[in-house]
Amino acid sequence: MAATGPANADGTAAKSPGITIIGAGFAGLCMAIKLKQAGYHDFVVLEKDSELGGTWRDNTYPGCACDVPSPMYSFSFDLNPEWTRLFAPQGEIWDYLRACAEKYGLAPHLRLGTKVAALEYQDRERRWLVSTEDGGTFTTNAVVAGMGGLHVPSVPEIPGRASFAGPAFHSARWDHSVDLTGKRVAVVGTGASSVQFIPQIAPVVEKLSVFQRTAPWIQPKPDIPLTERTRRTLRRFPPADRALRDGVYWLLETRALGFAVDPRLMKVHEAVARRHLASQVPDPELRARLTPGYTIGCKRILLASDYYPALCRDNVELVTDRITEIRDHSVVDATGREHPVDVIIYGTGFKVAESLAQHPIIGRDGLKLQDAWRDGIRAYLGTLTAGFPNLFMLLGPNTGLGHTSVVFMIEAQVRLVMSCLRLLSATRARALDVRPSAERAYNERLQRRLRRLVWSEGGCTSWYLDGKGINRAIWPGFTFEFWARTRAVKPGDFELIG
Repeated sequence: MAATGPANADGTAAKSPGITIIGAGFAGLCMAIKLKQAGYHDFVVLEKDSELGGTWRDNTYPGCACDVPSPMYSFSFDLNPEWTRLFAPQGEIWDYLRACAEKYGLAPHLRLGTKVAALEYQDRERRWLVSTEDGGTFTTNAVVAGMGGLHVPSVPEIPGRASFAGPAFHSARWDHSVDLTGKRVAVVGTGASSVQFIPQIAPVVEKLSVFQRTAPWIQPKPDIPLTERTRRTLRRFPPADRALRDGVYWLLETRALGFAVDPRLMKVHEAVARRHLASQVPDPELRARLTPGYTIGCKRILLASDYYPALCRDNVELVTDRITEIRDHSVVDATGREHPVDVIIYGTGFKVAESLAQHPIIGRDGLKLQDAWRDGIRAYLGTLTAGFPNLFMLLGPNTGLGHTSVVFMIEAQVRLVMSCLRLLSATRARALDVRPSAERAYNERLQRRLRRLVWSEGGCTSWYLDGKGINRAIWPGFTFEFWARTRAVKPGDFELIG
């Protein structure tokens, strides 16, 4: 089959790009901006949706907002003095991303509505063959996978789920055509999204049944408005905006002490969460069911000041018995009790570990990514996997965080990718592949460190851990450690392919 390039905006064929970026969220846009700033313009950004924005385009549920302070939720090279709250709402974050795309002239590089179907490395040509779902194919020198891990909704396989007669949807695919006013609503899951939208819908529904599998640790959310006077100061004095971001960064890094050093240091955070729970939930029986039985930090610590009050409402019931069946108009729990409901909302998170592995990706000598990851997903600095030359993953394995903004990690990885591209240019090599020994040594050190930390020793199960109980999601240290390790490429860790 003859290879055809991605289409231009006017529908005509474009030449095969030097670099192909997949995804137009924070990760993909950061990569695109840094390429342009380096004077490299031969690239495309393939986005499966009709608009850019990634997670912040998809999640439009009521109350959707960042759970990291706004000053840390922008690119370090493009601070945003216009946040209206300390924790920015979804719409403002999406606006920021669209403004960045316009400011840096990314429109000519964007191919919206183009979903990648498969990637296959061509050994002889030293190029990647990219296939899209519309039947198109083209070749490219390098691929940067910037899809992230929060784009494939996870819906539990509950017997009878498909037979439910009413509306049912995941929080990341919120159905705004469904009016919840006066309805009996079931919410399955009590994670980061649920604690944001439950307080928003509780006042309007007739009855809200919240099905909790594991209680989350929750701390108060200091979400204060950023006044026009504050925003004006940040606009007029950029050093003040920079100082604010730096201060927030180091404050959040102190939260990593219990993650990166010793789980016992999490006791301070647990005390804060327990006081928050006690102050907001006067009923001792409800409070007991909302008290987690694992070390704080083992699962993501959530921030909310209105979630517990919502659960105390007369029309809200917390159900801690496991769901065993879904019927036409009800949800049945493990005690056999039937809960009549009109609408089901799944706040059950995402398939993080499978988000990249589910794609058909074939590397050198026909190696499939699923086979390379048969014993668990892993990568060198969360970015490269042996056997897949010139394939770079942003927010890959073990780059997630429990204490601060992943935008910081994205920028560190993008800098590493740029270092790799400069190495290729300097050596005139056509491709580079991380050496298996370097990848193995990096991950052995990583896992040795992770095994003694709170995610493995805290007594919980979470999406951080794979089926074997190995943490494949979280970076085990301070973010400045990752920044230091990704500052420059180590040529000895790579095989250069001519």
